[in-house]
Amino acid sequence: MSDKSKEKSLDKLEAELKSKTLLVYWYMIKQNTPVGIREIQRALKFSSPSIAHHHLEKLISLGLVKKDEYGRYLLKEYVEVGTLQFFTKIGRFMLPRFSFYASFFSTLLIAYVYQYARALNIFALASMIIATIIFWYETIRVWRRKPY
Repeated sequence: MSDKSKEKSLDKLEAELKSKTLLVYWYMIKQNTPVGIREIQRALKFSSPSIAHHHLEKLISLGLVKKDEYGRYLLKEYVEVGTLQFFTKIGRFMLPRFSFYASFFSTLLIAYVYQYARALNIFALASMIIATIIFWYETIRVWRRKPY
């Protein structure tokens, strides 16, 4: 597949993965096991199973989900489009990518203050504090944009 056709495909996916369809996709990513229509309806508090079915069928038509022989739905492909670009999947958890940088700089700051408590370099200390604040701010900002 050429780069242009791949880009068009991702653009189409990004346009289609919105609102409740994105919620269903996010839920399936987090579950990482086959799910049923009623399970999705209850978990996402949809008013009827037909809403869950509609969004699952939409995900099937996009090529992201498939149906197994028992009528349960499972992920076929994981794509990082839209809000999903800012998250990393670790087991059943979806963490903002910035959280790793925020944790790193927080640890670095604590270690620096502990190691050089008597002779702190103001420039180094200020740099680490600013980096820590920026990365935690971005982490919280991305976390608030998650689908649910």
